[in-house]
Amino acid sequence: MNATTKLSEKFQISVPKEVRERQGWKAGQEFAFIPQGNGVMLVPVPKLDELRGIAKGANKDGYRDRNDRY
Repeated sequence: MNATTKLSEKFQISVPKEVRERQGWKAGQEFAFIPQGNGVMLVPVPKLDELRGIAKGANKDGYRDRNDRY
């Protein structure tokens, strides 16, 4: 896939259809721009209910608490 787009005069970017479909992105979805070198990575921001349970079974040993900060 080699999809390209242009930055509009209003500094907006349209995501090509093949990219949206391949990633499963929907209208109204929120994204974060993460700087990386000379570019940026576009990452969908997960909703709270999508994050529930992702740390289930995680080892809590060695967890830093706020009490160990200055």
